[in-house]
Amino acid sequence: MATTTLKIEGMTCGHCVQAVTQALKDTKGVSNAQVDLQAGRAQVEYEEGRTNPGDLAAVVADEGYTAEPLAS
Repeated sequence: MATTTLKIEGMTCGHCVQAVTQALKDTKGVSNAQVDLQAGRAQVEYEEGRTNPGDLAAVVADEGYTAEPLAS
């Protein structure tokens, strides 16, 4: 398992957190996702080879937020 942190902009409430968390958890290869509204970050555990940080950021973008992987 690998872990990445995504910087997310545009989340304003608990519903935003729920939407991003569910979208990430529904992504093939993701085993866990924790989203922090105040920090504007998501910590995601995923299986390398099934997904990658760029794809995870795209999943968040599909929910309507700006996201980018942070360097480890």
